[in-house]
Amino acid sequence: MTVVFGAPISPFVRKVRVALAEKNIPYELNPVFPGSDDPEFRALSPFGKVPAFRDEHVGLADSSVICAYIEKRYPTPALLPADPAAYATALWLEEYADSKLFHVCTEGVFFERIVKSKLRGLPVDEAKVAAALHELPAVCGYLEQQITTGALGGKTLTLGDIAVATQFVNLQYAGEQVDAAAFPKLTQFLARTLARPSFADCLTQERALMQA
Repeated sequence: MTVVFGAPISPFVRKVRVALAEKNIPYELNPVFPGSDDPEFRALSPFGKVPAFRDEHVGLADSSVICAYIEKRYPTPALLPADPAAYATALWLEEYADSKLFHVCTEGVFFERIVKSKLRGLPVDEAKVAAALHELPAVCGYLEQQITTGALGGKTLTLGDIAVATQFVNLQYAGEQVDAAAFPKLTQFLARTLARPSFADCLTQERALMQA
């Protein structure tokens, strides 16, 4: 049985879950939080970061590594294009999402407003939130340009698309939205991508958990 270890509201856990769903691979979600001392989880993820993953062949950690394995093991439908330039661009967008978007959307806003405030009962660092939101227009502008050049939201879904969209989910959970007037193509891309069954099923489960 394929098992994903991690908190559902993690953008990285969601990235792996969406990739599995797009390829119609059944799996079990083992809900553990980062830093958990669960022995099976820590054997797979020695850094204590989510997600971790195992199937009948391998045990792994790190969402990018896990998604790379999934792509090799289950190549259809492809989430990484065959064309070398498109392949590299999808990997770059994944990296941009995992680093810059994570810093702005998840670490800067979601962690403060949701994880610290609602889950841990700690005060929000308003200066950190403000700094992240100050960076948001530049980030959105960069992605709007990628859509213009056809590198994002192309004819087929890529891992880069998934990685970008999953970070914006966390921004939305924290009460923020992309400025639709300033960034119409990015707004349309997110609406279209998050409406896919692979995302929509995850979001329905996550919202139920957050409201519990």
